[in-house]
Amino acid sequence: MDEEIHSQSEDDDTEDYDEVHELEMKNKIKNKNLKPKRSSVCAEVYGAFNKKEDFVAKVVKKTAEQYERITNKVNQSFMFSALDEKELKTVIDAMEEQNFKKNDVVIKQGDDGEVLYLLETGKLDCMKKFNKDEKDTFLKNYLPGDAFGELALLYNAPRAATIIATEDSKMWSLDRSTFNHIVKDASMKRRELHEKFLKSVEILKSIDAYEINQISDALKTRKCKAGELIIKKDDNGEEFYMLEEGKANATKCLAGCKNKLIFLFY
Repeated sequence: MDEEIHSQSEDDDTEDYDEVHELEMKNKIKNKNLKPKRSSVCAEVYGAFNKKEDFVAKVVKKTAEQYERITNKVNQSFMFSALDEKELKTVIDAMEEQNFKKNDVVIKQGDDGEVLYLLETGKLDCMKKFNKDEKDTFLKNYLPGDAFGELALLYNAPRAATIIATEDSKMWSLDRSTFNHIVKDASMKRRELHEKFLKSVEILKSIDAYEINQISDALKTRKCKAGELIIKKDDNGEEFYMLEEGKANATKCLAGCKNKLIFLFY
């Protein structure tokens, strides 16, 4: 039976949902010497007068080669890491191919957002105008495997930045309905589970709710079989582990012992 552990990587391979908003806040603090505050967001609320519509999965026909290419890129993106096999298939089925030429505007700041993009080939620049009379500020590049445009869908808000193709680029778009019913719901459920687990970890007791939230987004689940080697003495340490389920043994070589320090599941 496989056991599960969580690991947090030092590599910057995740997409922070609040990245653009946090950069905006830092700019405001720098210019106005304000105390930092979390940006408010407006999410869709469902009730008697705004019912969540019945979801019918969209299917866009693709060749086997296209399907394989999308799958490879989706597996590289943090945005879709919470999806199970069935959810992942629904998302891939719903994606539509989009092509942009060099200097094309993919997303314009302030516009309504209806789709999320997953970049397959090419390169994009993310630019933001923090104040009306200022020039656009460069924030980051988007490279193949990156997903973007989720902020407008997550928070039902206008586009927070402008995305421009710096070379001919191919990407796949995902509509708001599929994103909300599949990706967003799965991500929220995963975050809730991760946060609950993190709050039970003794070493993280002093961490505040916002920091717990950031760690939660960076977590990766790793399943290990009984007897599998997890850590070996003298190896470079790139990750740390928190045991969620199962048991592990730690052994250390004393003087004269040829074995190395190891952690094994059993």
